[in-house]
Amino acid sequence: MVTLLLLSPFIVIITILLMIVNKGRAFFFQERPGQFERPIYIVKFKSMTDEKDANGKLLPDGKRLTKIGAFIRRFSLDEIPQLVNVLNGDMSLVGPRPLLFKYLPLYSEEQRKRHLAKPGITGWAQVNGRNAISWSEKFRLDVYYQQNVSFMLDVKILLLTVLKVLKSEGVNQSADRPMMPFNGNN
Repeated sequence: MVTLLLLSPFIVIITILLMIVNKGRAFFFQERPGQFERPIYIVKFKSMTDEKDANGKLLPDGKRLTKIGAFIRRFSLDEIPQLVNVLNGDMSLVGPRPLLFKYLPLYSEEQRKRHLAKPGITGWAQVNGRNAISWSEKFRLDVYYQQNVSFMLDVKILLLTVLKVLKSEGVNQSADRPMMPFNGNN
């Protein structure tokens, strides 16, 4: 709650800017698997427009990513609204990132263990490579975290997160795709 209050001036400014570039929509909501694969709705700042081609299909991510969207992603500001998810008890500050439901059938039994922990805004995989590492490495790190949860590990992750965000380390995004989708082989 204190963090939300401290961040409120930034939240207001980002919300106003995103409402302007996204035609009134500053937030992105999506159902994702939480702890024990139970559905949760995450909230993030909306970094992309809903622009479509002539056939009604969404344009590639790189063409929909706004300048303000690229900025807030670079510094992970798009994650700030997930503090509401933390307050609701759906998420923790630290834990494996909640991914998409479509990935559930692609996980190995070992990778599924990541869902035994409550999902987090940041996690062990984020401070050890973020989007610059393979999916299999992310899942290995997520399972490591789930099996070694401790207060000291959480403190370490939170401190490393601040450093990584300030340096913009591990943000590996191409012009067409902010992050490669998981296909079960990567």
